[in-house]
Amino acid sequence: MAGKESKENKESKKPIGSGVISEMDRYLFGNGTHYEIYEKLGAHPMALNGKEGVYFAVWAPHATAVSVVGDFNQWDPEANPMELLDTSGIYECFIPGLGIGELYKYAITTQASKVLFKADPYASQAEFRPGTASITSDISGFKWGDGAWMKKRGERVPEESPMSIYEVHLGSWKKKNRPEKAGYYTYKEAAHELADYVKEMGYTHVELMGIAEHPFDGSWGYQVTGYYAPTSRYGTPKEFMYFVNYLHKKNIGVILDWVPAHFPRDAHGLADFDGAPLYEYADSRKGEHPDWGTKVFDYEKHEVSNFLIANALYWIKEYHVDGLRVDAVASMLYLDYGRKDGQWVANKYGSNQNLEAIEFFRHLNSIVKSRGQGAMVIAEESTAWPAVTHTPEDGGLGFTFKWNMGWMHDFLEYMKLDPYFRKYNHNKMTFGLTYFTSENFILVLSHDEVVHLKCSMLNKMPGYYADKFANLKVGYTFMFGHPGKKLLFMGQDFGQPHEWDEKVSLDWELTDKEEHKNLQNYVRDLLHIYQKYPAMYEADEDWDGFQWINANDGDRSIFSFIRSAKDRKRNLLFVCNFTPVERPDYCVGVPKKGSYTLLLDNQHGLYQPSEKPLVYRAEKEECDGQPYSVRFPLSAYGTAILRFT
Repeated sequence: MAGKESKENKESKKPIGSGVISEMDRYLFGNGTHYEIYEKLGAHPMALNGKEGVYFAVWAPHATAVSVVGDFNQWDPEANPMELLDTSGIYECFIPGLGIGELYKYAITTQASKVLFKADPYASQAEFRPGTASITSDISGFKWGDGAWMKKRGERVPEESPMSIYEVHLGSWKKKNRPEKAGYYTYKEAAHELADYVKEMGYTHVELMGIAEHPFDGSWGYQVTGYYAPTSRYGTPKEFMYFVNYLHKKNIGVILDWVPAHFPRDAHGLADFDGAPLYEYADSRKGEHPDWGTKVFDYEKHEVSNFLIANALYWIKEYHVDGLRVDAVASMLYLDYGRKDGQWVANKYGSNQNLEAIEFFRHLNSIVKSRGQGAMVIAEESTAWPAVTHTPEDGGLGFTFKWNMGWMHDFLEYMKLDPYFRKYNHNKMTFGLTYFTSENFILVLSHDEVVHLKCSMLNKMPGYYADKFANLKVGYTFMFGHPGKKLLFMGQDFGQPHEWDEKVSLDWELTDKEEHKNLQNYVRDLLHIYQKYPAMYEADEDWDGFQWINANDGDRSIFSFIRSAKDRKRNLLFVCNFTPVERPDYCVGVPKKGSYTLLLDNQHGLYQPSEKPLVYRAEKEECDGQPYSVRFPLSAYGTAILRFT
């Protein structure tokens, strides 16, 4: 009896998973076009040969042997060996009796006979730090309730729709007073409170920093080791599905930061995965970032580009996310990015463009456009690379939107100036209007602008404490009137004084103080006006949607302009005074006669329907090159948004 039991145990350790990954699967993966490869590689609960268990498959072409190890076999590399599938470099095995929730890694024997213990690149769940193991998981069966949202998303034209993004780091947005997991909110807890806040403020989308699994909190999620695993800091994969589903039911979109540019050197991660460069370029001049100490994906390898493109579709298909913001695009496009002479190698034409990365982006964006049900792909691209949001057919990269980093830099440089010196830098605020039609832009004031001694948004502003709030109001008003979608990082809408710190919660108690609450209410008013009036978003890339009234009033540092919707109805006139000088009898030119109704100003905020708003009649008096004009008192740091037809 004992001998028979021993024989059965021995046989159960033999790989019996052959046939799960077909010849067609291997062909498509080798050609970089298996867009559901995550359904085959990784760990998958299933029944094989009449037995329930978990099927494992991993790509490790340089390995001499691979096995699955975990608590279930005392991490013994001899216990569950994997079988190589012909010449594909894919190893597989089936372990009967294994269930979900088991810790595991791959024990990979290199050509130098060294055994590496690696987390699963395709794992859908990972261990909470400092643990580094993968976890067997089943992400099927979640009952989605966002059908109306998904249908609407598929019909939506993003360029012509409102998009005001609230950028959030979940680990420091709020904290719970409990020791477990550093007091992090769970995905479920965050879903409810975050949705309430976003809905009240009037944002249309949430953008989450660092959701894919990462070992180091201080990387903010930008050094990823588990590309297919929502971080365990806040819960399980299905709890993250709950988060997305709940926000969708509240009509809030969810965008994820996504990092195909580089990955860390952590021993359990992708670096030298099977004992040799696999996911990274073998040549260190292409395969390493000197400044960041990270590895660069080899976009020339079909299996690597497949890993990334399938990963993008995975978040869109399996988790219903509405967009991916691609981090550090410039570092991918330029071979000499962050490198000195001798540290980089030119392409075959002798230039510094990474041809494989260009092709990768065109492939990625084409596939997401055709399969993503209206999902967006957004480029954080910090240079003047042309046609980022133009179609690949027109020579572009195919992104939906591009972060306008040039506008952000000019805007902040202007805002930091003492108002006396702003008249000498007037062009910093007008320059963005010379190129706003060249791309589909998002105006961003992101987390990157409030860390590393750059100061918070509030403390960038000049003057006394009250002046700082007044400056932020007029600055935000100009931003919301400027063509382009909008993004604000958490804490900026109520004027958090200190720089963002991922280790602590935002200073929510400040929202009970008058100055901070007043600013928060003002930003809320701007957000609600933004969603209500198509003039604010419908023609963001069209000169028909924007008209300067006076772009040259540098001596007074006042800007005036009009935003128009496609039907030319309910137009909006913006006036922004960037000095502490009051103009009691300010005169602004307007294009037509009629009534100009004040929607919002810096002292009152948004006029509610129950209130009697101020209405000004245009006089037949030329001003600012316009045939009519309107006069009204413009306060120090004054703002005004007026509606007219």
